[in-house]
Order: sequence, then C-alpha cells, then structure tokens
Amino acid sequence: MTILSSRDAARIDHYAAAADTDGWLHPVHQALIHHRGWLRMLAPRAVGGEERPLPDVVRLEEAIARVDGSVGWTVTLCAGAGWFAGFLPPHLARAILATPRACLAGSGAPTGYADREGDGWRVEGEWDYASGAPMATHFTFNAFLRADGRPLLDADGQPRIQAFVVPKAIVEIVPRWRSIGLRATASHAYRVRGAWVHADHGFVIDPAAAREQGPLYRFPFLPFAFVTLAANVAGMASHFVDLAHACIARRRNRFGARNELLIDVPAVRAVLDDARGRLDDVRARFYALLDATWADVVAGADVADEQAAQMQALAQEWVAASRHAVDTLYPYCGLVAASADSAINRVWRDFHTASQHALLLPQS
Repeated sequence: MTILSSRDAARIDHYAAAADTDGWLHPVHQALIHHRGWLRMLAPRAVGGEERPLPDVVRLEEAIARVDGSVGWTVTLCAGAGWFAGFLPPHLARAILATPRACLAGSGAPTGYADREGDGWRVEGEWDYASGAPMATHFTFNAFLRADGRPLLDADGQPRIQAFVVPKAIVEIVPRWRSIGLRATASHAYRVRGAWVHADHGFVIDPAAAREQGPLYRFPFLPFAFVTLAANVAGMASHFVDLAHACIARRRNRFGARNELLIDVPAVRAVLDDARGRLDDVRARFYALLDATWADVVAGADVADEQAAQMQALAQEWVAASRHAVDTLYPYCGLVAASADSAINRVWRDFHTASQHALLLPQS
C-alpha cells in the first residue's frame, strides 16, 4: 500500500517554502488535506470518520513530515483532535464531522476554568499552541472544573480537569505564534470569554469512557500521543539527513591534501552512515512494537502498562536518534544550512521546534 503518493508529496513540497514565509499552510496544502480526508482518519466511521488503523496513520504522518514538517505537524495534531470524536456523545460527534471542512485544533494544557451552570458549564480561559488554528471549525481544551467558585475535586482530593470541545464561533484566536520553525502550522493561542456550553461538550479521554468500541478508542492516550509525535519528529530528521547528504556531496574538503569531495572523506562518510543507521534501527523496532501492539488491541486485548511503557521508551529513543542525526550532521553542511531561504534550514528549524514538545523532551 502506498502511504503517500509521489504526486501528493510533490504538491506538499512545491508550496512548503511559500507557506513558511506566509506563516500558514498554502491553500493547495489545505485543499489536499481535506480532499484526502486526513483530518477524519482517526474519527469513528459511525459518525462520519474513516477510523483507519493506527499503524497506517502513523506511517502516513511520518511520510508527510518527511516532505514538510508544518504540513505533517498540522495533520497530526488536528487528526489527533479528531480522534476525540470517539469519546464524544455520538450526536455531537456526528454534527461536528458534518461541518464543511471540519477541523479540530486545540491544546492539552489546563489553562482555563469551567464553572458549573445549569446543565452545562460557563467557560473562561486562554490556551496556547493550537496548530492549524486558522482552519479550525472547533477547538478542544482542558479546564479546571468549579462549582460556586470552588474547585471540584476527584476521589484523591485533587482538582478535577475535563476536556471540552467548542465551536469556533465562541473562540477568539490570539495570533502570537512566532517560533523559528513550524511557522506554517500557525499554532496560535486562543481564548474563550465566559461562554456557556452544554455538558455534552465535556468528555473524558480514557478507553473506559469511549463512546465507540473500535480498537482506536481502546488505545490509551499517552502511547497514542508519543507514537504520533515521535513519527513526525523522525520524519523531519530523515528529511534533514537526505538534504545533508546532498549538501555534503557538493562540498569539497578544502583542507585535504587532495581537495577531495567531503563525502569521500572516510570519517565524514562514517558520520553520515552512523546517523542513518541509528534512525533505521530504531524505526524498525518502533514499528515492530506498534504493529504487534495494534494486532493485540484488534484481537480484543488491552494495552498493558508494560507495552505502553515500551512504546513511550522507543518513541523517546527515536527522537533521541533524530536529535543525534540532525545535530551531528549540521556542522558538515556549510553556510547553506544557515541560510533562512534554504530548504535544509527550514527543515532544521522545523525539527528543532517540533522536538521541543513537552512530551518529547529528554528524560533525566
């Protein structure tokens, strides 16, 4: 099965530089994303989604990110928010996915409040980093729950946090995404000012609370997040390695006795081969574990804590190998890699922005 067609890859690549300059995905990118149904691929079929197998989705997201980080990241984050449809009341999920060019964007940080009011909640707050915000038709967020001005507590006495989904109509986008990379994701902040939403708009992301019973919705959130994000970062790293190879192949070793091409210097070739080898090794083990775990879930098993921990560890290892590859090869690429107009610099910036995601930071 072709994960990403060469024609779609060419379209993504052709407009990537312009999107980076403009700070938002090119209209061709947006049209392609919607036409291919990439934002619906993790939503339940019963409510208008495609419910694709998770390993297929992760491979596609890696492939897109290997062409352009901003498109890959936006697809991954917005399709991931679409996965939440499996945890919503079916009537609400169906209505959301029936929205023309439906797109969910959001943030996981609980930087807002929801106060109980009648059969719903009065929401107030501001959230950062909603990748794909300009094309979102709905936004998701986490909020602390309160009643009569006092925090609602869980069984352990801790403040309760709940996820919500709301329509764009009650959301104000705050345009302050100014990162060095992933510029075209337009991952702006957003706020809700005292809007009321029905209780149906609140949901819990937990297999035990899923409204749909397919294997996608029995897959725990943290392993889901780790595998999708790591695949993006690794895709960007592989793109960088490809471009670094081309840069090194054009450069000459000016200080060598024979003025040979830099790529023909054994020590440099060894560095390049080592970077590729590490990425390929972890990638193979990552997908072997993901495929095996998915097969177990499809057969009716739950994801065991040990499997979840292994997936998280392999995701972190893949990101670490990606950092090693990018940071080791960059010094060999010359000034072209430092030029803001070059493709390799854009990929370098995208990689170093994506790899700063809180889940992917090195574990001490």
